[in-house]
Parts: sequence; C-alpha cells; structure tokens
Amino acid sequence: MTSTLPYRPSDDTLSGSGATSNRAKPSALPRLTPSPSVLKRSPSSQTLLRRPSENTYANTVAIPQSSRPRRCKSQYPLDSSERHVEFILVASFHIDRGPIMEHQYPAAISGDESMLAELMLPDQTHVRSQDWTIFFLHKDTSADDDDESLHEKKKRKNKGNKSDNGEDDGSDDGSDDVSSDDEDDGGEGPPLMYVLNLVNTKQDNTVKRGAVVKAMAICTRHSFLHIYKPLLLLALDDYFKNPYPETLARLYDAVNSMDLSLLPKLSLLERQILQATNTKDMFIEKFEQMAHQRLEEEGESVPDDASPPSPKKLAPRFALPRDTHEFESKVVYNDIPIPVKVPTVIWPETVGDFSFIKLIQTFAAPHATSPQPFPLHSHLTTSGPFTHPIIILINAMLTQKRVVFLGHNRPSGEVAEAVLAACALASGGILRGFTRHAFPYTDLTKIDDLLKVPGFIAGVTNPTFANHPEWWDLLCDLPTGRMKISSHIEPAPVTEGLLFFQQQSHFVNPNSSSHSDSGDNLFMEDIHRSITNRYGENSIRAKWRAYIIKFTRMAAAFEEMVYGASNLFIIGPNEELSPDSPSSQQADPLDPTTLRGHGYVWPNEAAKQRELTASVSRIEGWRTTRSYYSFIQDIATLYYPARPIQKPDLHHHHDRLRSLKLSHTDAGAIYVAFSHAVRDYAGICQLLTVTPESRAGLFYLSMGLFHPDQDVREATVDLLERISVHMAGRHFWNQLGRFAKLAFFRVKRERDASSPVSAGPGFSKEPQSLMGVAMGDGLRRS
Repeated sequence: MTSTLPYRPSDDTLSGSGATSNRAKPSALPRLTPSPSVLKRSPSSQTLLRRPSENTYANTVAIPQSSRPRRCKSQYPLDSSERHVEFILVASFHIDRGPIMEHQYPAAISGDESMLAELMLPDQTHVRSQDWTIFFLHKDTSADDDDESLHEKKKRKNKGNKSDNGEDDGSDDGSDDVSSDDEDDGGEGPPLMYVLNLVNTKQDNTVKRGAVVKAMAICTRHSFLHIYKPLLLLALDDYFKNPYPETLARLYDAVNSMDLSLLPKLSLLERQILQATNTKDMFIEKFEQMAHQRLEEEGESVPDDASPPSPKKLAPRFALPRDTHEFESKVVYNDIPIPVKVPTVIWPETVGDFSFIKLIQTFAAPHATSPQPFPLHSHLTTSGPFTHPIIILINAMLTQKRVVFLGHNRPSGEVAEAVLAACALASGGILRGFTRHAFPYTDLTKIDDLLKVPGFIAGVTNPTFANHPEWWDLLCDLPTGRMKISSHIEPAPVTEGLLFFQQQSHFVNPNSSSHSDSGDNLFMEDIHRSITNRYGENSIRAKWRAYIIKFTRMAAAFEEMVYGASNLFIIGPNEELSPDSPSSQQADPLDPTTLRGHGYVWPNEAAKQRELTASVSRIEGWRTTRSYYSFIQDIATLYYPARPIQKPDLHHHHDRLRSLKLSHTDAGAIYVAFSHAVRDYAGICQLLTVTPESRAGLFYLSMGLFHPDQDVREATVDLLERISVHMAGRHFWNQLGRFAKLAFFRVKRERDASSPVSAGPGFSKEPQSLMGVAMGDGLRRS
C-alpha cells in the first residue's frame, strides 16, 4: 500500500487537438512522478487483428503515435513463478482415529493436520455420497517469498541489462493500475489460501461401517477455484483405485500446466467497464493483440493492415473467446482435455461460483408470504421491524456484526456458497475485509477460535448454534429462509453524527417504525422485479454494486455534513471543502473543466436530509469497521488509476444530468466541460464507468445534441465522436438510440457545412437515407 503510483497524463490521441491538462494534484496527496511507461501511445491506437464482422471504422480513426505498439501484459505470464495450485491434500475417516490426513503433495502444508482433516470431512458426510466444501487458510508466505526473491532479483537485473543495451521490447503496457499483490493484500497480510474440497462416500461391505470416506482438496491462491471441480471428481475417483502419491502428482502437474498466458491484464477502469456490461466482445481487441504478440514471439507471420484479417490465422491454437468475460483454456489430465473457463475480471471478496439470485430468493420468499417483525436495532432495522431480510444481512455485515449461516441437514457446500455470496453481496466489488474473516464451513469443535474473530461470517450445519444466541448477532437459517437477530446483540452507541441530526431537528427515532425514507424498500422491489423478469445474474450483481457505491457516496456526504470533511472522497483541484459548494460554477471562467461540485446528487435538500437521517445509524456503525478503513486505503492507493480526470467530477455532474431538471445554462456547462476534459483513452474509460448499460448508457450525454446552444451541440458531437471510436466506447455508441444518432449526424452535417474543415476520418460524406443514418451506416463505411 506504500508503493509510489504513476499517474496517466492527458494526451489528445483521439481528439487531435492540444487540450489543457487537468492534472493538478490536491495538496492532501503526495506529488507523484510520472512513469516513463505511461508516456507512450494510448491503447486505442494499437494495430490489432480484426474479425471480419467487426466494425472496420475503428481501424481508420486510430492515429499512430509510434512505430511500435504498446505491448499488452498477461495476467498469468508464462515466465511467472506463481503456481496455479500449491498443495493437494487427501484425508480419510478412520473408524478408530477419526479424520486423518493421508497425503500432502508436493510437501506438507503448515498448520495442524488434524484440524485440516476435520475441515475436509464435515459433519454428516456419511449420509451423502458426495459433498463439496470450501475453507480458507491464512498461510504465511515468508518462506516462499525468500525462495522467490532471488529469482525476482535476477529477472530485474536481466531486464535492466536489456534496457542498458537498448533492447527494451516495449513490454510495459503503461497500465494505470497498481500491482495485483497490492490489491490482494490491502495491508491485511498475505493473500488467502483458498481450499476446494471434495468428499466422496463409497459403499464397501468389506470394511467396518460398510463405507469408505475420503476427501481430496486443492489449495490455490486464485479465487476462481470452482474451475477445478471436474478435475477433483476425476482425481478422487482415481485415488480410490490407486491411493498413492503418484495419483496426486499427476493432478498437480496437470493443473499447473494450464496455460493462461493469453489472458490480457486489464486496467482498473477497463475491468469496471467489462464487469458492468453484457456485451460479449468487449475488449476483444486485447485478446487479439495477445495472440498477435504470441505469433510474433514464435516467429510466425502476422497479417498486417494491408491484408484482410481472417480469424483462420488464429485458429486453432489462438481462437478468440466467444465471451470476453471468460477466458477458455483446458487442463489435460490422464490424456483427457478438460475445458475450463477462467473469469477475466475478478473483484475483491469474490471467491468461487455462487448466485446472488439464489441467496436473495432463499430469504425473500418466506418474508413475502408471511412477514415476521424483527426486534428493532438501529444498525440493522433501517426500515423498521419489517425491514427486508437481505437488507438486514447487508446492514449486519457493513456494521461488522457476527453472522452465522445455519444449514441443518443440508450439504456443507450449500452453506459455504451462501457465505461466499453474502461476502460478495456486501462488498459489491468495492469494499474489502469480509472474506478474510469468513469461514465458509466450520464446526462446533472450533467455536472457541471462532469467537475470537470480530465480525466473522461463518457457515455451519450443527443445529446447536441456534440454541446459543450469545455466539452470534444474526442467524440466517437456510432451510426455513428466516433470519433471527440475537437477544444478546450489543445496542448501537450514541455517536456525534446521531447527536448532530438531533440538534438539526431532522432526527427520526430509530426505534420507530417509520423508516421508509432509506430507499431500501424500493431498491428491493426493483431487485425482485428484475429477478422475476429474468434479468440474469450479471444484472443483479450490477445493481448491488451500484447500491454499495451509493452507500459509500452517501457516507461521504454524511461525513462532510457532520464533520466538515470526508475520508471517503478526495476532491479535485479548485474544489471547495464545504458540503454546500455550488455545483454549477467554474473556478476559472476560461477553463470549462473547472466546473465545481462533487459527491452524491439528491433531487433536493429535503430528500438529502430524509435519506441521510434514515441511514445515520448504519453509516456511523460502518465508520468503525475494518471495511471502512480498507476503503480509505483503497481510495488513496487507487486515486490516480481510478480518476485520470480529476476535474470535473464526472460521476457527480453526470448524476446531475440524470437526476435533476437543470437550466440550459447549467446543462450546457456540463456538456462543454465533459467535451474539454474527456479526450484520451483513459479519460473515456473513466466516463464509461459512470454511464453503464444499467444506467441508460450514453443516453443522458446524447441529450446535449438537442441543446438550444449550437456550441453545446457541437461539443457533444465531438465528445460522442471520440467515444464512438474508443475500444470500449464503440459498443456504447452502437447501443445508443436511433433518434440520438439522427441528431448526431444532423448536428455534424451542420457543423461541417459551416466550417471548411473536413469531417474526421471514418465518417462517410456520401448521401445517406435517414434510416441508414439511424442504423449507424455512416460509421460502418470506411
């Protein structure tokens, strides 16, 4: 968390005009020096292999900046010393000794073997033929780091010698992201060891109790451990036939030979765009370039721009993914090729394969049919005694309560899945600190160690936990779909923020039943409506991510109102610290990008007071948790990667366009500011993160095409033109409505007719029908 971060300076790659840089830095942060790697060409100007079906206009607008394109990095390079799987464990149940560890490959894992064996053989496994469990190990990597440090030093020395000799291959892609190690650690220690465990029970009349119970586990530091399930099924079946270390060695070699080197490493903003979209070919150019680079490295011919591209040149070795959200690879085990799909984007707190929809429906259905009141607690019941149980769960995790998922007579894998889904639900891909203190499966023998962990999230199958409310604050019963708030839960303390709202006469008694102003009921209605209409898992996750983002922005506004400043937001240059700072004034009349205003946008001041009042206890409870302090660290660490454009606040002013009824002057100032500020590749990526498909995409920006001021309309055309030739923005442009596209070409023709400057490349000047314009034919012609 203490590494110096490079910032991406503005460049006018796509606009072709010199713009005033808005890279002024706030005094609250240390001055960061630019990295030489980020001063190279933008990724938008790369020469890529194209599919014939893709829009060819994107190639015609790329302005070359250097003779050599910037290389795209791999998430898992071929020369990386990191192994996909570090350990393979086998345990069995002995009739006299209980759970025992049989084998550990390639070496013994540190820790208590008996404890590991007990975790690998959960309760009631003998009544099921098969069961899955997941648990985490906090394994110290200091010894491994000592062994690898010498290797890394040699690599850096060799790289330095190449640079000195002028042999730099340009492999630095100028990523505006921090290292993956910093993201994973977050100041919390080494990354977790994720363990996927399979238990099989085979009937055998020749042994005592008539059955043989064995478990095999894979230990990995990759959170996508669910891809190894087919391999575990085959390997454990082989182990029953050949219970020798050689069986484990074959599995170990097979999984570690999996090739993921063609999976490109995306920047933070690119990952946010990809995660929020359902477009299956988003950033397909990155995958094409990875294949292009591999062909060059192996000395094979690569088609240039003069020859028509063909997908056959990549097949069958380097086939492009059908969906860029997943990278398709294979693992060859016992001469059997097993296909696997690795997620391209992995957010913090997302472990394994789970379903938000399944978790929500488990507790929503009983609540909808026969709602039962909860005992009031200001941190949990933010909408009164009939607060939705999922909101109760989220509030409990945000305020660091002890949460237990109980699945009596249910497979332990089902309980673990609920725990992992709850962690991701509360995180939203934004907050951290949940999975590190989660126990997807535990048993009664570890209760003493469990109670030492503050704010744990645990999954159990033993019904004894339900009879001990002093062990937990919230009990989630999976078979019944009911939640129970403990009678031993600590009451919420009186805080400065609570007293502030009392003094302002806006306070509503948290023990009353009038809490509908929090907006949670409307949000859950929207979630249920989306599930009923079969929107899909990705859509539900996007809505929850937006909900958590809104919560953090509301918390920042709360802190500004109560304490005068917030730790959750770094204001841009020329911005005022006052929460009453005007949102429509320019600090510099000559610079449109100095438009003031930041933070969350409410329709009016009364709505702001009502919503903050309803959430004051929840926000104050969150401000004392580890996820709050981790979020502050992330804001400081990821400030420049996440905000290449520091002025104006794109999220704030886009929310103003979306939520408020602005005057022509105020709306025009926003469109002009956006057009002047959003010019390079990273800037457009930042803008696209605040205009996801779930929030109408570019619709509100396109409304600038109908502004009464001609200068505003032309500025909007310039902005949309740059977006339409952006690697990701072109997909947003294709989803824009026909009415807006008609306006775009009309304004563009009017501007070109009044100006001697010709239209930009890639846009046809030939006469077109209105229907052709609306369908975007003008953009598809080269």
